[in-house]
Amino acid sequence: MKTCWIVTQDHKAVLEWREMPVPQPKAGEIVMRVRATAMNYGELSVGGAVHGGPEKLGGNEAAGEVHAVGAGVTAFRPGDRVFGRVRGGFAEYAAALAHQIMPMPARLSWEQAAAIPVSFITAYEMLYPPYGKLKAGEWLLVTGASSGAGVASIQIAKMLGAHTIGTSGSAEKLARLKTVGLDVAIATRSADFAPRVKAATGGNGADLAVNLVGGSVFAECVNSLARHGRLAVVGYLDGVLEAKIDLAAVHVNRLEIFGVSNAKITAEERAQAVSGFARDVLPAIADGRITPLIGQVFAFDELPAAKACMESSATVGKIVVRGI
Repeated sequence: MKTCWIVTQDHKAVLEWREMPVPQPKAGEIVMRVRATAMNYGELSVGGAVHGGPEKLGGNEAAGEVHAVGAGVTAFRPGDRVFGRVRGGFAEYAAALAHQIMPMPARLSWEQAAAIPVSFITAYEMLYPPYGKLKAGEWLLVTGASSGAGVASIQIAKMLGAHTIGTSGSAEKLARLKTVGLDVAIATRSADFAPRVKAATGGNGADLAVNLVGGSVFAECVNSLARHGRLAVVGYLDGVLEAKIDLAAVHVNRLEIFGVSNAKITAEERAQAVSGFARDVLPAIADGRITPLIGQVFAFDELPAAKACMESSATVGKIVVRGI
């Protein structure tokens, strides 16, 4: 089968086409016939620098049909329409642990389903207990709001009854985000948004901030928080991996700072996140309260163009690639 690998060369991620055999499911696994997969900045732009290893079969989320099941798998059977995290979605077939796979809502297209697993489950972990604990009536700040995880965070927050603030350097992107629930748009690429966050929240600040940009705005996120505020560190779109911490602000305002990453997550933690998402958020996707926002769709042979599009930050929402 045709596959696309991510290879780290000179601290950059490049794509390489390879022919590989169709995977066989191990105990507790399924093999999916991939109908659509999605791009993820952390996997492709950062590559092995953060997630380890000089190369890997690309694609960590997909939607498709169950092709085969391994020993002990009873929840799925061949032909089922499913989606979830996989090992190697940049291929005709991909293997996955069965507890990472969910039945696909009937209303979704392949492309919409493929856009969900990484961004939405990451957003779920940021916003829900035991970390973000976002409640109705609270304020959520999202930096880099037009990314897949940023859009998902806004959509889930609105479902919860929270108010949303988003930053982006593009007024056009912010206007589109208004259509999925963004309440307050701040057009900036700089670390200068705290005064506007405080003004929008009556001087209190955000109850929860999701920092998808990275170290260049970390301190400004801290400055934007309300007392008892929480800060989720999840992305490095700016490539800045270090930042200063105002310990006095953390101390006096009783702030909480936490990270959400897939790099060292255990199988048990991942299974808990998937089951929680399926229980708390997936029903809203199934009944139409939330619809994944897709920025652009590419054919499988256009994976290099999809990577370039993602790196250009030209779209709002997920970039999706159709299966072969």
